[in-house]
Amino acid sequence: MSELLYLLALLACPIGMGAMMWMMNRGHRSRPQATEDKQIELAGLRAEIDQLRAERSDAGGHPRLAEPRR
Repeated sequence: MSELLYLLALLACPIGMGAMMWMMNRGHRSRPQATEDKQIELAGLRAEIDQLRAERSDAGGHPRLAEPRR
């Protein structure tokens, strides 16, 4: 009987770690919408930057600042 308790104590850590990894991995599967939202926001921000650079170059701003930095 005591051997069974030692075996359970020995397996508690790896089984608990596996269960925690499985639970954490389940939470990441619901993120595609968040990624898509961030890409839409990023595209909007890039368009706004392009617009501001165009306005700056029309107003006679520094030409180097009007070039897109990527």
